[in-house]
Amino acid sequence: MKVYLGVPRGFCAGVVRAIDAVELALKKFGDPIYVKHEIVHNPYVVKSLENKGAITVEKVEEIPAGSTVVFSAHGSPPSDFEKAEQRGLNVIDATCPLVTKVHNEAKKYTSEGKKVILVGHKGHQEVIGTMGQSEMHLLDEREGFDIPQWNKSTPVVVLTQTTLSVDDTQTAIDSITDRFKDVLVRNDLCYATTNRQAAVKQLCKKVNLVLVIGAPNSSNCNRLREVAQAAGVKAYLVNGPDDIDDSWFDGIEKVGITSGASTPDDLILAVIDKMKPDEVNRIGGVEEDISFVLPKELCNQKT
Repeated sequence: MKVYLGVPRGFCAGVVRAIDAVELALKKFGDPIYVKHEIVHNPYVVKSLENKGAITVEKVEEIPAGSTVVFSAHGSPPSDFEKAEQRGLNVIDATCPLVTKVHNEAKKYTSEGKKVILVGHKGHQEVIGTMGQSEMHLLDEREGFDIPQWNKSTPVVVLTQTTLSVDDTQTAIDSITDRFKDVLVRNDLCYATTNRQAAVKQLCKKVNLVLVIGAPNSSNCNRLREVAQAAGVKAYLVNGPDDIDDSWFDGIEKVGITSGASTPDDLILAVIDKMKPDEVNRIGGVEEDISFVLPKELCNQKT
């Protein structure tokens, strides 16, 4: 059996920044450091940080007054910052800068009197954070195309969750532009999302099966699996080697492996070790060299 590795795969710059923020906060302020929501959607990463003294919570109200808290990479609504201030918390905002960009767009266009439609998945932490920035309508393509019945000439701005399917997002955008005459599309899919989906499409030209390594609650990992399936290739989302069923490989000669933006390389290597392939090949793709500045509260710290 041959294994083909997609490029790029694994950690994006926003994930690296968020993980670094927790580790540096632990060094600077000591444990415990609280993290509101999973810092990134991967239990392996969350557990490794918890072993160092991080405590993951879902609500600001769960954090003891006066503590230090890192807000996750997915972004948080303004109400969480207000609650943190009321509790005297030391907040380190690890929101991915590309998500912050969407937040700023939401506030900007709303203040200009435009109607905002957010294409995203209901209940996802990033969508919760974005929808807290200003009034907007959510269009979740999984639930049909619920387009507001505004006047056709209404000035509309389309924002997007950063981790959606490229193809599904375009379909949703097309449905909006067909409905309204004055539409500004701010396609906010991040570079990591688009690059990894493009890499999967290349993988699918060479393999009989694709394994996406990542957590089941990771939006970008689920989208990678769906992209492979849409290309007609059988695909599975696994969090690590223990999730693999050896029967999947019966009659399979070529397996593609990729991973989401919050998946560490350790898990990819562990999967390959379990598979014991005859050959491992690397598929060429976009090489990423993007990095983000640390949160301002940690800028003087070093990894």
